[in-house]
Amino acid sequence: MKVLVVEDDADLAQALASALREQSMVVDIACSLREATELAFDGGHDILVVDRGLPDGDGLRLIEHLRAAARYTPALVLTAMGEVAERVRSLDSGADDYLSKPFSSDELLARLRALARRPAVRAQQFSSAGRLRFDHELRQAEVAGEALNLPRRELLVLEALLLSRGRTVQRQRLVERVYGEADDIQSNSLEAHVSRLRAKLEQRRAGVEIHAIRGVGYLLRVAPGAAA
Repeated sequence: MKVLVVEDDADLAQALASALREQSMVVDIACSLREATELAFDGGHDILVVDRGLPDGDGLRLIEHLRAAARYTPALVLTAMGEVAERVRSLDSGADDYLSKPFSSDELLARLRALARRPAVRAQQFSSAGRLRFDHELRQAEVAGEALNLPRRELLVLEALLLSRGRTVQRQRLVERVYGEADDIQSNSLEAHVSRLRAKLEQRRAGVEIHAIRGVGYLLRVAPGAAA
């Protein structure tokens, strides 16, 4: 499951991201309304976690813009505003749930699991491209119905690229998804993981290609002639 955390408090955002990643979720972080809007419209997220008090506006504006564009990604609002009227406003603006600050990470995770059980989200459990199929809940990949066994980091690279299929994933975002904060990241280690993953996909004739976009990141797309 891919989650966008919209929170301008850097410490809280990182804490939330760490808690979600421990539950095998892929996490993007946005610290402003502008950045969140760009990511939400182009990132293919399954769930949004949105703080209301952002430096450039109310987080509810993001949800309103998405709903106006017929984008119905489930959204959970974080707010320090405890009044009933503000909670009602969050729901009326298109939020699916809300959580008042301060909150426990256990309750947040429980609420996200509840949102994830909705049919629209469960339908996004699987991704496919070419002869490749990926189960995001079980973190398993297969090619033409046969398991593709990959080391953890190669699996994380594949998942991140597949979730953004057809769009370039910035190198730094890929690093953040693949490596934990305590990992010792060598300058060329990501490239090595991508190279080994690319070779395995080619060997299994998965029907997908990974392209390096010089100075930007990587992009996964269906190989010419392969089924979408």
